[in-house]
Amino acid sequence: ASGRYRLSTRSEPSLGPRGAGHPPGHPHPPGGSGAAKSSATVSRNLNRFSTFVKSGGEAFVLGEASGFVKDGDKLCVVLGPRGPEWQENPSPFQCSIEDPTKQTKFKGMKSYIAYKLVSSHTGQQVHRRYKHFDWLYGRLAEKFPIISVPHLPEKQATGRFEEDFISKRRKGLAWWMDHMCSHPVLAQCDAFQHFLTCPSTDEKAWKQGKRKAEKDEMVGANFFLTISVPTGPGASLDLQEVESQVDGFKAFTKKMDESALQLNHTANEFARKQVTGFKKEYQKVGHSFKCLSQAFELDQQAFSAGLNQAIAFTAEAYDAIGDLFADQPRQDLDPVMDLLALYQGHLANFPDIIHVQKGK
Repeated sequence: ASGRYRLSTRSEPSLGPRGAGHPPGHPHPPGGSGAAKSSATVSRNLNRFSTFVKSGGEAFVLGEASGFVKDGDKLCVVLGPRGPEWQENPSPFQCSIEDPTKQTKFKGMKSYIAYKLVSSHTGQQVHRRYKHFDWLYGRLAEKFPIISVPHLPEKQATGRFEEDFISKRRKGLAWWMDHMCSHPVLAQCDAFQHFLTCPSTDEKAWKQGKRKAEKDEMVGANFFLTISVPTGPGASLDLQEVESQVDGFKAFTKKMDESALQLNHTANEFARKQVTGFKKEYQKVGHSFKCLSQAFELDQQAFSAGLNQAIAFTAEAYDAIGDLFADQPRQDLDPVMDLLALYQGHLANFPDIIHVQKGK
């Protein structure tokens, strides 16, 4: 990916996540006013534009959106070297996620993991739980129906305090945070800035900012009012060409989604073999050499000492090779699979995003 956020491109376009109201990975409910049942027991959704409707696109097109757009709410689209793209963040920043620690509340009755976040643009340190990330994700996904917000690492009910799980989740959240900070729109969102800067110890301030974000009026149909598009010579787009590019991107994301899923499955299986099968096989060879060395040790002849040591060293070498195989996925395959999980979160969003764009 080029790092630029175009409105319709193959390098991570920013016209975003699933329609508001549907958590990623959950199918659209078949019921509602647009659903009807045949004489059989099978129901179907007769509203072909459910995502378009739920995102507010239909109301915007019909002129039903109304609201006062403040300067701070405007999202500017500019013409870049490869077409329309979001205007870059004038003050880019990064945020680290470190030191996951187990904390308690209610006098030790409830335990949770808190992560330390430090933003480069403020230097401020805050601690956030997974539920805070989950809240932020929900707000961003609802507010920005045409921007892809990648999924968070999955929840885990049991074993969530185990060291390996905590480390893996921290890495997943770090990938997620890197994307959020680099996005020209998401990084400047009030809800995201509140998440990064509100002091961890000020529960009142947190709740006030949380309520403000949840009462944001620039959502749904009103969100489209906040988009400022370029005007003047060269600003108009050929609709036929746009449709062709969108169709091409749709085919690309579908194929990439399938390929990423296959690669993730293959890499996961290979890593499993390295950690278990390959390590075990090499250590079996090492054990055999060790047994041979022990046999030679029964021969107390002086001229046999060098050979005995060589066989014992060979046994240790095979053991070490087995350990290297077991450790190798942590060096290469695990980071690749973490990145693939982020991309799969993006790719799952695009069918609904494209649906909204085509509807408009």
